[in-house]
Amino acid sequence: MSLPLPPLSFDATLLPFAVVAISMIGVTIFVLGKVLPSDGRPPLLTQMTLALSVLGGGSLLLLSLLLVFLDPNGTDAWTWVLMSFNFMMMAPVGIWFIGLVLFRDRRIGTDGWVWPATIALVTTGSEALMGILFVVGAASAPADAAPTLALGLASVWFFWSMAAVMAALLVWAPLSRVERRALLALTVSAVLAPWVTAYPTLGGAAMAALMAVVFALLLRHLLRGEVVVGEAGLLFGLAAAFVAMAVAGLAVAATGGSTAADLGFGIAMGGVMGVEIAYLCRRFYHGAPFLPWLPREGDRPVGRPTSPSGASPEP
Repeated sequence: MSLPLPPLSFDATLLPFAVVAISMIGVTIFVLGKVLPSDGRPPLLTQMTLALSVLGGGSLLLLSLLLVFLDPNGTDAWTWVLMSFNFMMMAPVGIWFIGLVLFRDRRIGTDGWVWPATIALVTTGSEALMGILFVVGAASAPADAAPTLALGLASVWFFWSMAAVMAALLVWAPLSRVERRALLALTVSAVLAPWVTAYPTLGGAAMAALMAVVFALLLRHLLRGEVVVGEAGLLFGLAAAFVAMAVAGLAVAATGGSTAADLGFGIAMGGVMGVEIAYLCRRFYHGAPFLPWLPREGDRPVGRPTSPSGASPEP
């Protein structure tokens, strides 16, 4: 079983996969746009429930199609496909209506990581399933589970789909310059990731160059005093992410791209990309402490109150 990684030369047989992947990316970005509004207001619980049911329904459909590829003559697999289609057409609306009655249009809580982590988990899981499905669909015969998972989680379909979603969130999210550059580096690493498993030397060199440039820029920010205290945690997280990716990439290079190494690299990259999506989502809901000029819903003015004319009232 083989799948071009990365597709340096386009093959006509990849066209159906590309169409499905682009469509899924478009749907995911559209749904995220509905629950991550530009005005910074957290969405209603009914909106979040509807969005998660749509993304979850897509994952269920991908899983059912995977069963069809594994057992094309099995009636149970096709039954799951029909059930998945029915779920996607009817269940989200029903879930939304039930949520409307139960939640009464309350807005989600913005203090914790529950909703951002849930969005990240559902999004990452859906894109990972798509990568695995495309690997199985491109194979001439079913393969063992481990090689299939390794190819799926280390494929352009997974990495580049996640990179597209992260790029969209980077454009929308209220971020400081340091934050944006740090998270952009992780997004670019997702674009370069397929070369690590396909051509370990070339991919490893590209990732090392990216890491060197990123940390040189961040060191410049530090020396200029442009990094505030609250951004230190992000920089430590960025360093940990690059260390995890570097260790996983070195394992790929050392083993010549073994199944276990490729699988480990895909899992490491999936974890890093999922954390970035959760971080970006929380920026929408929790506010942007590094950008005080962007008021968020629920913000309270600091200091003495002012009159409608803008002047401070007399004591």
